[in-house]
Amino acid sequence: MQGQSQQQAYDRGITIFSPDGRLYQVEYAREAVKRGTTSVGVRTAAGVVLAADKRSRSELMEPESVEKLHKIDDHVAIASAGHVADARQLIDFARRQAQVNRLRYGEEMGIETLTKTVTDHIQQYTQIGGARPFGVALIVGGIENGEPRLFETDPSGTPYEWKALSIGANRADVREHLEEGYSDDLTMEEGIELALAALAESGDDEGLEPDGVGLGTIHVDDPRYVDHDAASVEGYLDEFGYLDDEEAASDEDDDATEE
Repeated sequence: MQGQSQQQAYDRGITIFSPDGRLYQVEYAREAVKRGTTSVGVRTAAGVVLAADKRSRSELMEPESVEKLHKIDDHVAIASAGHVADARQLIDFARRQAQVNRLRYGEEMGIETLTKTVTDHIQQYTQIGGARPFGVALIVGGIENGEPRLFETDPSGTPYEWKALSIGANRADVREHLEEGYSDDLTMEEGIELALAALAESGDDEGLEPDGVGLGTIHVDDPRYVDHDAASVEGYLDEFGYLDDEEAASDEDDDATEE
């Protein structure tokens, strides 16, 4: 009983390390991320691809209200997984920092600098009593000095740079799929295919629905974030063979009717 009460004390104290050097609240925040739907980032030679599973919990919910991909500035965007309200707070913080940098220095903020500014903010919440860590992980992708960059933020406040990664549910399986399919010379089209394949790997075997997939790209040649609409996503899903069986059958019926 005494050992259990001691562990509960470390559970409640965000600023207190347990005897084995753990911050339990940070670990619980990571568990909150694992409960979130999957988001994927892929860095290609031509730019950055962000994709997210944004399936709604009910057919009555408007798909546009499920936000998983966020434009931060023209050249950078963020995908999230975990606690949605926490994600919105960090997205707003990142947007403010990007605009302050433009106003102060007259230039866009670097992807690495932006990521580390956000993770510094996250890390403060692992040291302040009376506050809890952010229960969300972010994928920060964009173009910096003509080069694609891709970073992850962790609830502990640690930044990592990746070639391709996933956050959220089934991370281990999705990462294994990304490792098998990734190469340094991927085109943008191949990067989109790999990202969608990773999302399909994280879900069921029935395929993906256009309204349930968020897709964003940033090209090196034109470093402006492009948020692909449902029609564009459906085209990619159909082309690569990841379209939900019911959606595919519906499209075939429509084509037959038009003929």
